[in-house]
Amino acid sequence: MSTREFRGKVTWLGHAAFLIESPKGVRIAIDPWIGNNPAFPKGFDYGKLDVIAATHGHFDHFGDDGIPLAKRSGATVIAIFELALHCGAHSVEKVSGMNKGGSQRIANVEFRMVQAVHSAGTSGAGKETNFPADPCGYVMTFEDDFRIYHAGDTNVFSDMALIGELYAPDLALLPIGDFYTMGPREAAKACELLRVPRVLPMHWGTFAALPGRPEALREELAKRRLAVEVVELSPGGSWPA
Repeated sequence: MSTREFRGKVTWLGHAAFLIESPKGVRIAIDPWIGNNPAFPKGFDYGKLDVIAATHGHFDHFGDDGIPLAKRSGATVIAIFELALHCGAHSVEKVSGMNKGGSQRIANVEFRMVQAVHSAGTSGAGKETNFPADPCGYVMTFEDDFRIYHAGDTNVFSDMALIGELYAPDLALLPIGDFYTMGPREAAKACELLRVPRVLPMHWGTFAALPGRPEALREELAKRRLAVEVVELSPGGSWPA
């Protein structure tokens, strides 16, 4: 397993939302759920953004806040092809659609789109905005070759072993909340398949329907005798500290 250290910063903003700052100052927002996110840090401002990466179109990931943030910040939106078309049709100026298995480099950061197992949303469902968009994850390779895998909303799936073999992430951002995604038991198996040295739990604690907790993930990792560091953050917290 890799023991490389990250010279940038990863800030968890509750749920699956992150601000990642690269070693050379590239600022990336992933799944920016802001307005109705009960875990989003009060008063937090993304500031300058270079990239907004969407894992799928559900309201609690991109649907309600992604397009307004893109227009406000001028960042390039990365998304699966159909969601990118939707953004362009709604006057987002910088959009770069792609698909699973492909990669692109923006601001000297490589974004590799990978599989996720989740639902896709429909624009007419419920009161929230849920843009139809096949779910995905990203492996980001930074200027210092450090690699971060944001899994998006997903269950564990066996091809995570391929993500580990092909891209060797140094840090995995994995959902553990259960109910809508995998829980701690499945996330521990995901760590095993990925062969990742560090995991940062996400998509937990936002509301009562997400019972998974980092301490349960530690227990499940111990059952598998996996020496994986669990990076536990509170919303607004950053790693490395």
